[in-house]
Amino acid sequence: MPVRPVQSHVDSYRSSGTTLAYSQGVVSATADAVLLGAGALAGIVGTAGGITSLISYPALLSVGLPVLPANVTNIVALVACGPGAALASRPELAGRGSWLRRWALMAAAGAAVGSALLLSTPTGVFGRVVPFLLVFASISLLAQPKLSAWQDKHRVGGNQYLLPCGLFAVSVYNGYFGAGAGVMVLALLLLTVDQHVARANALKNVLAGVATVVAAAAFAFFGPVDWTAAAPLALGMFVGSTVGPSVARRIPGDVLRWLVALTGLGLAIRLWVVPN
Repeated sequence: MPVRPVQSHVDSYRSSGTTLAYSQGVVSATADAVLLGAGALAGIVGTAGGITSLISYPALLSVGLPVLPANVTNIVALVACGPGAALASRPELAGRGSWLRRWALMAAAGAAVGSALLLSTPTGVFGRVVPFLLVFASISLLAQPKLSAWQDKHRVGGNQYLLPCGLFAVSVYNGYFGAGAGVMVLALLLLTVDQHVARANALKNVLAGVATVVAAAAFAFFGPVDWTAAAPLALGMFVGSTVGPSVARRIPGDVLRWLVALTGLGLAIRLWVVPN
């Protein structure tokens, strides 16, 4: 199947009437409220567990965006989580500046590759791939406790290839789709860098944030971003990310993990049966 150029992706959605929110640039007050609330909830749980997109992405689909514009709009809005997460994690990030600068470059390179892949993927193919990505992200959430238990028994910090290869691969995925990428980065850092969850989570927030900024910059110029949907979603994410650490600690982790994972699996089934 030939790959369509980036501009044809944008033009096809601008000329499409499949979604009021994107084609006319109008998001109703109800949709604004949905996206604002979903963004706040996503920001709260995302800063603690890296499951932001499994809340925000379905919200964008629920207000009428097709799968590709919803994905790139979601990634652009995710940029708003970075400042709040960094401010909330200052104690854990102390003394990590040089380490972060080194590995942020790897995360940025992976995200650039992922965003390029997304922009060159035919829209029909992406619509069929999304359900599998959602299933993978949801299963990653459910498997997180077992991964943590495994890393307690297997110290692999001396593996010099696992961190760079793993971080690049997950950053490619983050630039392409991203749902569950934070969980994958957290598991990788727990295995290779720091077994203290709070410190590893703080590092994860920064690395995932760098990857998101790179991908969002590409989509802002070349992707079908719905800015009227991105604005309320980003505002909600910023607010949620600033209060996330204190609120998320009060929510039972297992309950939150299962609720979000089951939502992701349900959405995957719906999108497979009835593609958007």
